Amino acid sequence: MAPRLQLEKAAWRWAETVRPEEVSQEHIETAYRIWLEPCIRGVCRRNCKGNPNCLVGIGEHIWLGEIDENSFHNIDDPNCERRKKNSFVGLTNLGATCYVNTFLQVWFLNLELRQALYLCPSTCSDYMMGDGIQEEKDYEPQTICEHLQYLFALLQNSNRRYIDPSGFVKALGLDTGQQQDAQEFSKLFMSLLEDTLSKQKNPDVRNIVQQQFCGEYAYVTVCNQCGRESKLLSKFYELELNIQGHKQLTDCISEFLKEEKLEGDNRYFCENCQSKQNATRKIRLLSLPCTLNLQLMRFVFDRQTGHKKKLNTYIGFSEILDMEPYVEHKGGSYVYELSAVLIHRGVSAYSGHYIAHVKDPQSGEWYKFNDEDIEKMEGKKLQLGIEEDLAEPSKSQTRKPKCGKGTHCSRNAYMLVYRLQAQEKPNTTIQVPAFLQELVDRDNSKFEEWCIEMAEMRKQSVDKGKAKHEEVKELYQRLPAGAEPYEFVSLEWLQKWLDESTPTKPIDNHACLCSHDKLHPDKISIMKRISEYAADIFYSRYGGGPRLTVKALCKECVVERCRVLRLKNQLNEDYKTVNNLLKATVKGNDGFWVGKSSLRSWRQLALEQLDEQDGDADQSSGKMNGNTLNKDESKEERKEEEEELNFNEDILCPHGELCISENERRLVSKEAWSKLQQYFPKAPEFPSYKECCSQCKILEREGEENEALHKMIANEQKTSLPNLFQDKNRPCLSNWPEDTDVLYIVSQFFVEEWRKFVRKPTRCSPVSSVGNSALLCPHGGLMFTFASMTKEDSKLIALIWPSEWQMIQKLFVVDHVIKIMRTEGGDANLSETQYISEPKLCPECREGLLCQQQRDLREYTQATIYVHKVVDNKKVASQSPTAGLPWWHSG
Repeated sequence: MAPRLQLEKAAWRWAETVRPEEVSQEHIETAYRIWLEPCIRGVCRRNCKGNPNCLVGIGEHIWLGEIDENSFHNIDDPNCERRKKNSFVGLTNLGATCYVNTFLQVWFLNLELRQALYLCPSTCSDYMMGDGIQEEKDYEPQTICEHLQYLFALLQNSNRRYIDPSGFVKALGLDTGQQQDAQEFSKLFMSLLEDTLSKQKNPDVRNIVQQQFCGEYAYVTVCNQCGRESKLLSKFYELELNIQGHKQLTDCISEFLKEEKLEGDNRYFCENCQSKQNATRKIRLLSLPCTLNLQLMRFVFDRQTGHKKKLNTYIGFSEILDMEPYVEHKGGSYVYELSAVLIHRGVSAYSGHYIAHVKDPQSGEWYKFNDEDIEKMEGKKLQLGIEEDLAEPSKSQTRKPKCGKGTHCSRNAYMLVYRLQAQEKPNTTIQVPAFLQELVDRDNSKFEEWCIEMAEMRKQSVDKGKAKHEEVKELYQRLPAGAEPYEFVSLEWLQKWLDESTPTKPIDNHACLCSHDKLHPDKISIMKRISEYAADIFYSRYGGGPRLTVKALCKECVVERCRVLRLKNQLNEDYKTVNNLLKATVKGNDGFWVGKSSLRSWRQLALEQLDEQDGDADQSSGKMNGNTLNKDESKEERKEEEEELNFNEDILCPHGELCISENERRLVSKEAWSKLQQYFPKAPEFPSYKECCSQCKILEREGEENEALHKMIANEQKTSLPNLFQDKNRPCLSNWPEDTDVLYIVSQFFVEEWRKFVRKPTRCSPVSSVGNSALLCPHGGLMFTFASMTKEDSKLIALIWPSEWQMIQKLFVVDHVIKIMRTEGGDANLSETQYISEPKLCPECREGLLCQQQRDLREYTQATIYVHKVVDNKKVASQSPTAGLPWWHSG
């Protein structure tokens, strides 16, 4: 299909040869592109917006052909959230709590610890009723033990694929958005759990942490001089093994137990010798727990950077660990088997992801616990797999050592958990306490209800999608109109009808209507012509309107568009013709008055007006000159442009009549006016015999009379007060004139305004009043002292001679008389001269004025701020073009 602009030109090419009054139905249908060939699917790759018959590429491709039912909804199968058979339950990662989840899974699979926690008495008696749990009340554990009980019960018997540990995490006060030190967390939680359980009466519960995790070793120091041994006993819950410089776990254990020499400044004070002696010190393992936790110290402090770093050293370890060579007392059972490997994936000590490989003590199967996801290892074998590929991404990675049968090596394992090897596998089934099982059953019921609800919503979406599929398959084939009756529907609505993600709304064609409430021809690019059959179904199912049938083709708009196009094509010829006609002299009363400004720009005005008429559709949708505008702003701008650019309105007076100034207009011939009127039919018309505005003539005469009167007044006042006007021979308070004892005061503002009027009487209004009230306070007292009027307040007042004051009283209205009198001193001091003002000074108001002036100075509301550039403690003024300017001029 041809491009959109070519289709636009082809639709209106007939307007070059057809006059507006000759427009026929055929021309109208051509303008609306009724008979353009429809596009064919597979040939046209995208929708042709210039062709109303193109129904390709509007979103139909997702509905035609076979469709997967899963595309009808965005709801996952609720059974995907169900726990798999013979599998474990995962834990939700709350942000950065994967390290907590790994330890919870390890502790859960410690059967002895789980059994002991189930034996802890619950404090939730107020939650229980005689017949069971209160239905309307949610269970809220109160202690750490209760949180673990509830979590373990859900991990054991929940139907969910994963559960939420947020209650447990919140009870510990952990920050879910920040990853903590996993090794530190393990030690602190074990200490907290031991302290909590120590208050239990049942010894199996009270001592479970010591029985399962607690061992004992001694720091043994031997004096080289006397051979005396001193022991310091200590309990441990995990052994912290240094891995730097080692490749095997046994090497790490040996280094942990190796003998240390105490010499030099580090000598040992022997109680027997009563002096410092050389000695040896080492750790002796006295007893080992059932569960042996070995911490591989991968996160160490880097003294150069001052931060922790991760050691990505490969460490080999076996599934069977014989600890007998390392304990002091031989002959016991010290063979351990690997039960868990905790992995840190990542290169930094402050970020990464924690997972756990844990062995089921009952089945012997290995499982990988990764938050919500749990994977069963094949063949009952530990498979570290991809965890070893996520270490430091350096080019010189250390090659992974070969591992024999029953051995493994890892660069990401940070904790190994060994269980004392038992002669027989535990077959006991741990029963969940009744009240906990009831809570689990209640949660499972909620889960099942949710599954049913999701399945129903999924089914409804599928049914709705199938119905929509059938509707589209049926109606899309019937959309093309052909020669049968047709209607127009917006392309946007059709696209939304075919969009599976949004519900279909009623049809709204109001935005496509012209001023005659019909389909605007310029909107045809966003409309599609469909069959009347399809339109009937659309309106019956979705409603809306108005319906745009063949009667909605607007002849008035097509005729107007034809006229505009013809005028635009004719404009250049008419411009030359009008210029030639303007050269001829107009005789008699056959001419018309036209503004000179309008004549200079009439071609540009006509072109803009035609473009505006031609682009009404774009402007009505909020577009002008290719820029998207707000609708209200567009209307305002167009209104302003019309006010500025309307032809021949430059010779209108304020009363809407012909202006009286002939310098602003010109007489043109009848032929020239006829040509201009074709482009500006609404322009004001003024034949040559048209009289000018009578009101303007009256105002002009009145203005001339007023100007003459003002000149006369100004001349009289200037003659009467020549020295005051020219600012000559003015009295001064600091040097009082000898020939008078009285001086009068007026406002300096009055004098300045009066001088302006006298200089330009035709432009300024005459001054009628002196306005001395501005110099007085509300009480009628003077605001200035004699001393202030000789200094800072001298700019606010003007001194008047007595003779001048008599003339001022004749020429102006005097509201208040203000004068200063000089008097000689009394008998006590004949030489002292006094100055008295009338009216007298008001002390209170004067004090208030001074205070306000001081406040204004402190507030800097009217102050100028200067900014200076300073380099090496020296002010630089010449380098900056803004130096010395106010701050708002500075860059």
